[in-house]
Amino acid sequence: MISVFDMFKIGIGPSSSHTVGPMKAGKIFIELVSSKGLLNEVDELRADLFGSLAQTGQGHGTGKAVILGLMGEDPETVDTDAIDGILKHVSDSESLKLANGKIVDFTREHGIVYNRLINLEAHANAMTLYAYAKGECVYKRTYYSVGGGFILDEDEIAQQDASLAAPIISAPFDFHSANELLELCRKNGLSVSSLMMENEKCLADENQIKEGLWQIWMTMKTCIERGYQKEGLLPGGLKLRRRAPALYRQLKAESKTCNDPLKAVDWVDLFALSVNEQNAAGDRVVTAPTNGAAGIIPAVLCYYDTYVETVDIEIATRFLLTAAAIGILYKKNASISGAEVGCQGEVGVACSMAAGALTEIMGGTIEHVENAAEIGMEHNLGLTCDPVGGLVQVPCIERNAMGAMKAINASRMALRGDGNHKVSLDKVIKTMMDTGMDMRSKYKETAQGGLAVNIVEC
Repeated sequence: MISVFDMFKIGIGPSSSHTVGPMKAGKIFIELVSSKGLLNEVDELRADLFGSLAQTGQGHGTGKAVILGLMGEDPETVDTDAIDGILKHVSDSESLKLANGKIVDFTREHGIVYNRLINLEAHANAMTLYAYAKGECVYKRTYYSVGGGFILDEDEIAQQDASLAAPIISAPFDFHSANELLELCRKNGLSVSSLMMENEKCLADENQIKEGLWQIWMTMKTCIERGYQKEGLLPGGLKLRRRAPALYRQLKAESKTCNDPLKAVDWVDLFALSVNEQNAAGDRVVTAPTNGAAGIIPAVLCYYDTYVETVDIEIATRFLLTAAAIGILYKKNASISGAEVGCQGEVGVACSMAAGALTEIMGGTIEHVENAAEIGMEHNLGLTCDPVGGLVQVPCIERNAMGAMKAINASRMALRGDGNHKVSLDKVIKTMMDTGMDMRSKYKETAQGGLAVNIVEC
């Protein structure tokens, strides 16, 4: 069973696969070293990055994530304001202070090695962590960051089953396809969100689930509001100026005088831009289902909150549960990793999730929900992942704004229909995966194709 809290995780930017996942891997690794009774003799730690983690890892913050993870930090709780100081001390001292206070070597030469020309067969996002004692490796482990912050180690990846990353729990309404999901809903008289709630109750009681989802929504909303207030340039060589604060001031000034019937579009753009600028700056965001696509789902729910009715705990719960159900279908049957299938697996999946979720809280049937989710992906098929300079900025930030508007439009198109349509969600998920497998590797989060090579980095 994949939980809603697997699909939505509180972490830090700029990337779920390159930052959140590697930080979790680092923390898991050092805990394993400790559990094996090796920590007292270990005097040095090292990391090798491969594939996409190596090719775009410096721009995506993979190195800092590994360091923080090895030091015992967690993506959900790390103090984002303290990160720069921690990293500077590590660089200056060439050492790491572990969670138990022990100090070990972590040199500039060997601490992190970016193996840009080496790919491990199992997945494009791979890393091997090493623990040394007196010059000899006493323990090592390979981890794969398979998208959305999900981590599999070398044993789990061999099973090709992301559910092995967590305890196996049988859900009362187990589904592996959209068709199965719809049939279960029809047979049991449930909406998508209600069915998901019954499954989630295997893990916690209903009030706990609702409170957890409310916290997810509050984190999303706080991220949007913090983005309004942060002026200046985003980190990295592009010297990209934040747009959200100026746009917010402009829209607020026009709020009483502007009669533009499409002004809602500008606000949705703002919501998405704000989140993804925060993500690019390494601030706290919600992986939804990835960090590169973290702005779409919050922007769509904020659109509902602003233009339809105030989002309360019930609405937030239904929206996020429905979105998660759709995301689970992609996770089980395709991929949410840009390094594996391109940006269609990130922005495309987030758009599909948001479209279906909005449709449910707008009163759509389960057929409308499935149709909206299908439309959301169908018009993102083939979307490449080509970050300029290896940074989650261009085209990623604007792409979230476009994805949010596509999701809203997909929902409106579905709600105007009767739920019948030619292309099923299952078919479009399969097509997305097939397209990703056919896509040349340079268009899959390597910064070696597309805009990444046609835009001169400043």
